[in-house]
Amino acid sequence: MALARLAALHGVATSYAQGPEQTVDVPRSAVVAALAALGVDAATPESAAAALAAAEAERERRVLPPTVVVWSPPDEAEGPVAPPQALAGLPAGTRCSARTEDGGVTEWTAAPGEAVPALPLGVHGLQVLTPDGRAAQVHLVVAPDHAPAPAGRATGLLVQLYSLLSARSWGMGDLADLGALAGWAARTHDLGFVQVNPLHAAVPGEPTDPSPYRPSSRRFPDPVHLRVEDVPEYAYLDAAARARTAPLLDAAAGLRHAVLREDALIDRDAVWALKRPALAEVCAVPLDPGRAAARESYYAEHGEALDDHATWCALVDTYGPERAAWPDGLQDPRSAATARARGDLAARVAFHRHLAWLTEEQLRAAQRTAREAGMPVGLVHDLAVGVHPEGSDAWAQRDVFAGGISVGAPPDAFNARGQDWGLPPWRPDRLTASGYAPYRALLRALFGYAGAVRIDHVMGLFRLWWIPAGEEPTAGTYVRYDAEAMLAVLCLEAHRAGSLVIGEDLGTVEPGVRDALARRGILGTSVLWFERDWEDGARPLAPEEWRPGALATATTHDLPPTAARFTGDDVVLRERLGLLSGPYEEERARAEADLREWLDRLGALRLLPEGPEDEEGVIRAVHRFLLRTPAALTGIWLPDTVGDRRPQNLPGTWTEYPNWRLPLADAKARALSLEELTASQRVAEFFAGLRDGVGEPGEW
Repeated sequence: MALARLAALHGVATSYAQGPEQTVDVPRSAVVAALAALGVDAATPESAAAALAAAEAERERRVLPPTVVVWSPPDEAEGPVAPPQALAGLPAGTRCSARTEDGGVTEWTAAPGEAVPALPLGVHGLQVLTPDGRAAQVHLVVAPDHAPAPAGRATGLLVQLYSLLSARSWGMGDLADLGALAGWAARTHDLGFVQVNPLHAAVPGEPTDPSPYRPSSRRFPDPVHLRVEDVPEYAYLDAAARARTAPLLDAAAGLRHAVLREDALIDRDAVWALKRPALAEVCAVPLDPGRAAARESYYAEHGEALDDHATWCALVDTYGPERAAWPDGLQDPRSAATARARGDLAARVAFHRHLAWLTEEQLRAAQRTAREAGMPVGLVHDLAVGVHPEGSDAWAQRDVFAGGISVGAPPDAFNARGQDWGLPPWRPDRLTASGYAPYRALLRALFGYAGAVRIDHVMGLFRLWWIPAGEEPTAGTYVRYDAEAMLAVLCLEAHRAGSLVIGEDLGTVEPGVRDALARRGILGTSVLWFERDWEDGARPLAPEEWRPGALATATTHDLPPTAARFTGDDVVLRERLGLLSGPYEEERARAEADLREWLDRLGALRLLPEGPEDEEGVIRAVHRFLLRTPAALTGIWLPDTVGDRRPQNLPGTWTEYPNWRLPLADAKARALSLEELTASQRVAEFFAGLRDGVGEPGEW
């Protein structure tokens, strides 16, 4: 069938495995829509046949794919390496010329069985000319064969930054709070990292979407996280500027007090409404020569991408976040109308460029604070799986995104309707044609201030579930990416930064993916409640059975805190919101049986000396269990240290639950400041008690 062969050539699935012996055929309409988003007309049998003939002819003419990967051991990066299949298949006598990133040129002639000559790590331009006169110019990725490995085992904290307010915050946690938390955690409790939620730029709105996993841009951070008073120019505000800023500081204190003492929710929009005019005052202060040079260096590094992001921000300031309402021509970042608008809004564009620089400065400062305090890893930043369709990246890189498509997940045992995340996917063909330039730039920016990067839904490096616009998630299909190239670029940028990579590989994972990630040194994610032997009655895995190449945790931002599982509060909450999949009594009985099973296991391992009725003891015991596994990293959900029972995000809800807006709180839902957290006797006892009975192989 022409459509099936055409789909296979473009990485579009016509069926997928839902289980070991269950294959699901995807709707023809999904295949046609996915191909259309890739620029291929398959609407009729005739057009599909014509497109297939054209695609097969192009493959026949092609000397090399647009991007070729060469893996090189990091300690032998300058030596010859075995050629990949694509280069090994070149006809004998093919002349090859590689222009490296530093401008050097290496030439050789292909011969059967011969290695590629010494090439530095990087993304280079490769030209080839075959003996029969066929030529090609492609991208050559020379990557280390694995990402950096942890120097040793490390334990750290997991926190949603917005939830962590200090006595100096402006109504939500900021980058100064992050640095303070890291410094305290390292020096007081010898912790090795702090993992935070994505700090990507958000899309303004009324209200702004609070989810950090649906950002405007993944490359540029959000200035709402800035600590205004820590910007050096703040110290040089003149009397008039200070007078204008004073009421903003007072209002910020009011926001902070409302969250910490009056049970108010975190209001990102209100925080930004105060920070923005304050930052405008600070940005008006002239820079000293050294800082001016640093800013210009940042501008030069990010170039057109930064100009585009700042221009988008200025256009949103002027016309609102919905691009359909913008004047004609502004939907295209390269149009004459956009160029004119960039000039007309030059002051706003300059302001947003300046904010991006200031935010990255404070991100780097927070990482320095963590490392100087003794953390071997430091800050672990989170990379969301995609971006908002109305955001900066989707506007500036519109040619790289698939139009009329959103990303999600197919139906599974937990969600019979599937999921639509509302995120436009990158086009794999445009990525490979560019040598993965947008992906490389994104990773380089993020690794610039991260000791490690967690990649949300890391399976998306292999394939994503594409859903045609207006269709249900059940009407989608998988589209494949060149996983080898995606992993090569990831390993290259991680190697350059000396940073670890953690893949969030929870949920449905196709066979071979975890092995491929492990082979490249990418750590997985292991969550206590899911680590079971599903072929042996779903029994919980013993500590020694856990994989070493992973971040081990008790919970995540999308799951109940440990105290909620112990008390059953999570079932009560889901019942109140109508989220249970069965009767309340059955769900409660199932949760209690699961808890009893774990309490028995923790007791048998002598990890629960406090007894099964001691809530704080159970929380410590769960983390003692994690420390006994061989996992390279162990993450402690910060709310677990104080007994907070509320999830930060409850999947399946929107207005029904205050997702992404809750401050850190104690067991009685009383909000806690950073100062109260660090002075807490319960927190001190939690960390002191972690050492009890851990033993090998996960000693503290």
